[in-house]
Amino acid sequence: MTGARYILAIDQGTTSTRSIVFDDQGGVAGLDQREFAQSYPELGWVEHDPETIWRDVVDTARAALASADVAVDAVAAIGIANQRETVVVWERRTGRAIHPAIVWQDRRTTDRCEALRQAGHEPLVQARTGLRLDPYFSASKLAWILDHVPGAREAAQRGELAFGTIDSFLLWRLTGGRVHATDATNASRTLLFDIHRQAWDEDLLRLFDIPAALLPEVRDNCADFGETQADLFGAPIPIRGMAGDQQAALIGQACFDEGMIKATYGTGCFMLMNTGSRPVTSHARLLTTVAYRLDGRPTYALEGSIFVAGAAIKWLRDQLGLIVRASDTSSLATSVPDGHGVYMVPAFVGLGAPYWDPQARGLIHGLTLDTSAAHIARAALESVAFQTHDLIAAMFADGAARPSALRVDGGMAANEWLCAFLSSVIDAPVERPVNIETTALGAAFLAGLGAGVWSSLDAIAGGWRLDRGFDPEMAPREREQCLEGWRDAVARTLYRPERRAETSGR
Repeated sequence: MTGARYILAIDQGTTSTRSIVFDDQGGVAGLDQREFAQSYPELGWVEHDPETIWRDVVDTARAALASADVAVDAVAAIGIANQRETVVVWERRTGRAIHPAIVWQDRRTTDRCEALRQAGHEPLVQARTGLRLDPYFSASKLAWILDHVPGAREAAQRGELAFGTIDSFLLWRLTGGRVHATDATNASRTLLFDIHRQAWDEDLLRLFDIPAALLPEVRDNCADFGETQADLFGAPIPIRGMAGDQQAALIGQACFDEGMIKATYGTGCFMLMNTGSRPVTSHARLLTTVAYRLDGRPTYALEGSIFVAGAAIKWLRDQLGLIVRASDTSSLATSVPDGHGVYMVPAFVGLGAPYWDPQARGLIHGLTLDTSAAHIARAALESVAFQTHDLIAAMFADGAARPSALRVDGGMAANEWLCAFLSSVIDAPVERPVNIETTALGAAFLAGLGAGVWSSLDAIAGGWRLDRGFDPEMAPREREQCLEGWRDAVARTLYRPERRAETSGR
């Protein structure tokens, strides 16, 4: 495909699917995006319809190509970024999913994870995978489907079913069932993958009672993932890049040097610090994960996971009706001189790092009769900054140096008030790039590397451009007072009494 200089990036997220056509300078030539419905069939359960996701991927990709006015033969490759940990199981013969996708936010397997922890299995899990025994990850969700869909376990043992995170399901569909594969970053989020040996782990498969016949092949992030069926886009297009959304954002932010940190603010917030060729074991309740794998060589990262960031703003809009648009939170936050002692702990689906309390539930603390909608909106934004501070503090505790800057991206990074407040709370500069859709850009970079559009990581890094920087402005005493109030609110939220004591003394 000589002369093809465009990349089609598919960014399949938790609440929306977007497709973006990038040119060979990383510029956006065309895009399309569609939100889709979330399903909450029981308390703590979150599901997606795989067929809706598939339809939206195809429709947005076609619309993005039309918007860019780019011929299919000018597209060098496709790159895929996806919501991680979300589980799909489908029939190999028909490609039909046997159950709705169980989303990463889903907490239905909390009791099973706790039972495994009480039985003493977490040290093994953490040593092999870098993760914790938590319903956030894929393995317990996959086991739940096998145990609750009639005949599923038997069909899996016969080799009739396939498992994948969203990337793998989309790849199967895009290639007409010819390729059942995933990449090292998505595999590293399943609780089934040994990040040191870079292989599926037999001990973990036995622990979760998962038949190996279900599993996809694990490939590099930049690899030959086959090509699309010709009838989807008018001609076959090679698929050359794939990564979980947060690792894709790390690549899109060009955080290729050890110690560089990015935070992506979407439905949740996920902070990754590049630790180079060595996996760093966290003693501060962070995750060790694969940042990317190229030419068979893994690069690792420390990760802090915040389950609710932009989802709290969506809740203000859709459930409370306090705002019409997400951007309204910025004007509301600036309309009041301070937070008025109001704190929101958005533990709608439990708390992630560094607390790891799946049974915590959301809290708005400090309400008085003169609390206004503006204070609540401001508290929702502030909670994102406070949670980010908790992650950076945990990275410091694991021996990380103070970052020269935190690179931010995702939809919430467009909020100027939030970026400024974030810089003050973490007491470090915040850098926002020109293109805040770095998840899709990272997928495009990986595909472009595979197709020869970009020659190296250095070539990608050279194209990173700063839009605006934010510097700390809060006095140390004011910062500490804010954080003290936040710690108190979190302590009131945590489910376990021993966690309350631990957090109060943090």
